[in-house]
Amino acid sequence: MRALAVCQDELVIRTLHRVLSGVFEIEFLIESRPLARRLVDDGVAATVADPRRVDSYLRVDLTPNTCVIVEDNGRRGLKRVVSAIRDAGGSLVYILHVGHTPQRRNVDELKAVCPELTHLDFAELLAGPLTTELGRSLTRARVQQYQRYFADADRVLILLHNEPDPDAIAAGLALRNVLRRTKATAIIGAVQGVTRPENLRMVDMLDIQIETITPAEFAGFDRIATVDVQPHYFGGLLPRVDLVIDHHPEQPGYTSVFKDIRADYGSTCTILTEHLRAVDVNISERTATAMLYAIKSDTLFFARQTNRVDLEAFSYLYPLADAAMIRKMEGAEITLERLEHVTRALATSRLRNRVFSAFLGQTSREDFIPYTADFLLQVEDVKWTMVSGIVNDQFVLSVRNLGYARNAGEFVKAAFGDIGNAGGHRAMAKAVVPMERFRAKFGDMSGVGIAARIGEMAEAFLSDASEPRTPRVEAKATK
Repeated sequence: MRALAVCQDELVIRTLHRVLSGVFEIEFLIESRPLARRLVDDGVAATVADPRRVDSYLRVDLTPNTCVIVEDNGRRGLKRVVSAIRDAGGSLVYILHVGHTPQRRNVDELKAVCPELTHLDFAELLAGPLTTELGRSLTRARVQQYQRYFADADRVLILLHNEPDPDAIAAGLALRNVLRRTKATAIIGAVQGVTRPENLRMVDMLDIQIETITPAEFAGFDRIATVDVQPHYFGGLLPRVDLVIDHHPEQPGYTSVFKDIRADYGSTCTILTEHLRAVDVNISERTATAMLYAIKSDTLFFARQTNRVDLEAFSYLYPLADAAMIRKMEGAEITLERLEHVTRALATSRLRNRVFSAFLGQTSREDFIPYTADFLLQVEDVKWTMVSGIVNDQFVLSVRNLGYARNAGEFVKAAFGDIGNAGGHRAMAKAVVPMERFRAKFGDMSGVGIAARIGEMAEAFLSDASEPRTPRVEAKATK
């Protein structure tokens, strides 16, 4: 393919030549004869001509299939240049704005001359790769700091949240790779281990060991890192850690030597992908498979809380991973046990103003609650799901929405932050409250009553109230 660049700035010319010469047969049309001689001496095809004249383009054999790039440095005469190109038969015309932003009036004038015109900004073209590389340099410095800090430790604990999900599991495996450690010198652990069927399938197929750790054992480690969770989650049992890597909103109440918290990322594994790339650590097929599966899982395959960097991490990991194994890990996630909880939710449900609220009652596993919330978000006319249940005398609420309404994390904080742990993202959030405190604030209600109350609170929140309106109810004495 041929390209003709009408440029007068040497830096722009040499930059375009280096970028395009491998793909296009590119020639430059310039006005300065001395500049043309320098370029030709360096092997750059250049023709000296007046860019405002039609015959200048006929001399260089301009055709309708030639891509024409015209440098706009803010000087006058651009309209005449475009008119000459158009009259000579050019149709693929790109205006490259260098060092300034064009005025709307000038853009409209050029559009009238050449309707197919495309505008490009030189700074914007450079911004993506440049900021990515600078960001990678900053990440490299940060990772190298914590690598050195962990280097002399005999025993390292990479701590996950209870019932670790794919993002936590894969992030733990990735961090161990960043630290260049083995399972003997860096334990991946959780206070409560893996029980969800698909997560058990993941750790079994990828041979990932998640050890059960008691809080009493924390002191036996030289260094502790938490991934996909922050120390406040452990209720004061972990007031100080050495490293925190998480994509959830930052929480107070702890100290950490190093931390990398990016709440706008859809997955903690996206952060760890950047860490691995920054220090050029080789990513094995097993680790890439775990991380790719985690990003798919945590973003619902980019259906929620997705950032451009999540897509970039997915694209980077995909050729390194075993796609067939991921399909096996995903398997059939709809089990009879899960369908039973969906049925329970329907029995107490309330659907008003596109807010679906339900109460599951007592349940043996916490993961049934978010699963039901995710499942019911697929129902027609539902934009928010509020599914709650009781696990070990704790009231657990999972909130899901389609991501473009108000912030789910703000809702649970406003409604339950004063009596328990509450927080999350725009599209997904969670609250965990001791039942004693829940009853003290809201009263002793039936399952239908709990679903209705939470639904009302959500409607009040969505109606632009500054906080959920919770009617005052005197707590009834219970035996």
